[in-house]
Amino acid sequence: MKKVNLSGMTTKELVERFAQIGRAQDQALLGGQISKFNRLFDQMAEISKELKERPGDQRRELMGLYNFPNMQVRLKAAIHTLAVSPIEARGQLEMIAESKWFPQAGDAGMSLSNLNRGIFKPT
Repeated sequence: MKKVNLSGMTTKELVERFAQIGRAQDQALLGGQISKFNRLFDQMAEISKELKERPGDQRRELMGLYNFPNMQVRLKAAIHTLAVSPIEARGQLEMIAESKWFPQAGDAGMSLSNLNRGIFKPT
């Protein structure tokens, strides 16, 4: 995915791009393409940062991805909304962990463990 001007995109476009990146992350994970996954991870973080900086912290819009068909997209939406909607996001992480859909279930379980231990503090 090429670099785009995130500030020029609408919130809806950013959420759509977030989902697109999540699907690409899933493919990279399944294909063992760690360097590609890492690049996509950084791109997703940039989108989350752009949404956070918008009036009212627009990361809340990522909650619309909680029912997305791709588990990686749902996982990342939950993680990136923990600061703005902790109860709902935690619920999503719990459902993903309980699903046993790996590797996302493992990631969700570790995120919950780190939250509970105070290692991970969403901002």
